Amino acid sequence: MKHRTTGALVAATAALAAAASMLGSTTATAATEDSAPTYQQFKAETFVDTDRQYIVNGDEPVTSDGKLRQFYDDMVGHKHTGRKMDDGLVVNTVSGRDDTWSQAQVGNLTYCVSTKFGTDYTRTVQAMADGAAQWEAASSAIDFVHVPSQDSSCSTRNNTVLFSVEPVRTSQYIARAFFPSTPKRSRNVLVDDSIWTSGSWTPSNIMAHELGHTLGFRHEHTRPESGTCFEDNNWRPLTAYDSASIMHYPQCNGSSDDLSMTATDRQGAAALYGA
Repeated sequence: MKHRTTGALVAATAALAAAASMLGSTTATAATEDSAPTYQQFKAETFVDTDRQYIVNGDEPVTSDGKLRQFYDDMVGHKHTGRKMDDGLVVNTVSGRDDTWSQAQVGNLTYCVSTKFGTDYTRTVQAMADGAAQWEAASSAIDFVHVPSQDSSCSTRNNTVLFSVEPVRTSQYIARAFFPSTPKRSRNVLVDDSIWTSGSWTPSNIMAHELGHTLGFRHEHTRPESGTCFEDNNWRPLTAYDSASIMHYPQCNGSSDDLSMTATDRQGAAALYGA
């Protein structure tokens, strides 16, 4: 979840957002190479997190230089592809396929919460449980499982759990997560202590937003209907556009100011994983 005081997209992608400002109210095309920064300029300006992953779109990690280059090409449109934005809760896609968990795995999404949260440990555990419960209520197939016995050794190196929840100190975001296709070595939810002072964005709703990413859901504002904050073309629509979606940044022409989950969000979760 991106800090709302710094604008629609993470600062490192601001130049690309400007290059994509040709977005219309209902359709959009990729920015031309002439109007966009070079890849080297983009890479140099992209924030690198504590675990050496690049952070794009406010709270989405990119694990390697190759994938950052792919992200850049998808954003500006490669001169040989001429790709355009498709009209259309959206799911991330990888090589044209939905980026989701298997039915067996989505029912056993194990995680630990690091004791390094210190005095914030207990309320972080509660925020995670409350955020997870929102998605679990949307689909009976989804089950996030906290494994407290692993909290004292909670990191991406812990192979007992699927992912870790760890503290971070940064001014770049409030929290950030991962997608199902992310390799285990990079599969964590990082949380800055600004989560406790984010106004109408409650900790449980921020966590639910991030857990939406872990289930494969993209930012709703990447859709052309939002008119701004285009990210890339690697997604498939699951529902009608929802400006109030929990996955829609309010500062990107969103209509919700508290990141509450909507009926359309629940419909999208059920469409992807079953009711």
